[in-house]
Amino acid sequence: MMRGLVGVIAGLLAGLAMFSAVVNVTMAADIEGVRVDEQITAPGGQQLVLNGAGVRTKLVVVKLYIGALYLPAKKSDADEILKDAGAKRVAMHVLADELTAKDLIASLNNAIAANHIPAELALIEARLRDLNRMMSAVGVLKKGATVVLDYSPNTGTRISINGEEKIVIKGEDFFQAMLRIWIGKKPVDGGLRRLMLGDTGGFRLF
Repeated sequence: MMRGLVGVIAGLLAGLAMFSAVVNVTMAADIEGVRVDEQITAPGGQQLVLNGAGVRTKLVVVKLYIGALYLPAKKSDADEILKDAGAKRVAMHVLADELTAKDLIASLNNAIAANHIPAELALIEARLRDLNRMMSAVGVLKKGATVVLDYSPNTGTRISINGEEKIVIKGEDFFQAMLRIWIGKKPVDGGLRRLMLGDTGGFRLF
């Protein structure tokens, strides 16, 4: 009797563990119906893994885009990620029916300004203008559009929209500034920051 009960409990625990694993994998691979790759090949050929991803919201309920961070190896410390000079990627998958370049530029610029002192901003000001001009030329991003920022130490920041390269901006400092939009001390979205740093909060039934 006791032996049979132990077997049943063991089976239940195994089933719960399997269910938990399936949930975690599904959450990592599928967000808001969008498949988020768990591993990608950067333009330079380096393999990067998904560090974390989540939804950027506005006014709590408006879903703007999915933000995903890719690194050579998973890390949870923002300062360590920022100091790492290796290849990285930030991918944005648009969820809103329409995301205007004007709104996106304002949001990104405000987050950059919040995370840098004036002297730091002065060093990247001209390159930010180049980025803003490119985004203004794009005009509007429709639902399903993708914006990818690939950083390579030899190239700089390559920005592509829907798979088409739009601009390459030199300097590690520029990509670090862009990265602080999402994982800086004053991010554009605190919940998204936590998720991009790999903290999913875990899955618990009890």
